[in-house]
Amino acid sequence: MNRLRYDRLDALRAAAIVWMAVYHFSFDLNLYRLVPPQDFYRDPFWTMQRSCIVSLFLFCAGLSQAVALQAGTGWPAFWKRWAQVAGCALLVSAGSALMFHDRWISFGVLHGMAVMLVMARLLAPLRHALWPLGALAVALPLWVQDPLFDSRLLNWVGLVTHKPLTEDFVPVMPWLGLMLWGLAAGQWLLTHRPAVLAGGLPGALRPMAILGRWSLSFYMVHQPVLIGAILAWRALRG
Repeated sequence: MNRLRYDRLDALRAAAIVWMAVYHFSFDLNLYRLVPPQDFYRDPFWTMQRSCIVSLFLFCAGLSQAVALQAGTGWPAFWKRWAQVAGCALLVSAGSALMFHDRWISFGVLHGMAVMLVMARLLAPLRHALWPLGALAVALPLWVQDPLFDSRLLNWVGLVTHKPLTEDFVPVMPWLGLMLWGLAAGQWLLTHRPAVLAGGLPGALRPMAILGRWSLSFYMVHQPVLIGAILAWRALRG
């Protein structure tokens, strides 16, 4: 095992994206009416899963930032990775506009990550203050909502009075809180319990660590593959 790869963190990230893929496959089956109708927008069984998946994904992103900072990753390398995330976010917007039209994704999980990664990087030196800052980000949308933030130009802040009509919405607040908590937890673990992130994995879980290193690529290809498979299966059935 290569300790510098932090296999346990990679495997945890893979668990988030596999769970996401299962969720999206269920959504696709429902979209194409291949299962009994499900309400992915209001049924707690599905909405809670989405919240848990996004939370785990962003918490892992915070952990990863802690690892990168400890490894001495500078701003040039950060911006290179950031450009990949931001570029993929634009592709998601374009693809969703073609598929969902007026419900296109203007600020989904990748858009949110692009903004929150910069914020987390700038706030990282605060260390112990990250926990209360994260709590503030989580709680603020519960205390403050204003119609000013309901438009697509400003709803990315998160202080909306109602959720916009879009297929994915991950605003800065409350979700920045999860990334800051992940960053704070990563900083603490790397100082006091580094083996929690970098320890060994059972052989059966090592493929998960490999998958976790390609999380962005997996994220971008999994829906086209799943939807393509469903359409191919329907075509074969006539």
